[in-house]
Amino acid sequence: MASFVSILKIIVAIGTIATGLFSLVKPEAVYGFTGLRAEGGRGITEIRSILGAFFIGLGVMALFYRSPQPYTMLGVTYLLVGVVRLISMFVDKSVVQSNIISLIVEIIFGIILVLPI
Repeated sequence: MASFVSILKIIVAIGTIATGLFSLVKPEAVYGFTGLRAEGGRGITEIRSILGAFFIGLGVMALFYRSPQPYTMLGVTYLLVGVVRLISMFVDKSVVQSNIISLIVEIIFGIILVLPI
């Protein structure tokens, strides 16, 4: 039987994949939670590839291998994104609700993913 932490890690990986799928399929709609505008073909391609494919790939690999290393890698990635976001929020004067929510999610996801099973 899977432990509670293992189940949380699977949920986070699925959430990562879902975020990637949303970005891949509806790149124009990510503005609401990222502040990024998909202007022109180049911008749309960037959102589909980075926010889409990268997130899908990271989440799928964590689920596919079902070992601690991919989950830890994904967790460290979320934590690093959170650290950079926190610093950037003050440097770039972007302490806004969507950034705060993203920061909280990144920290929670990162901690869950680096916890030992």
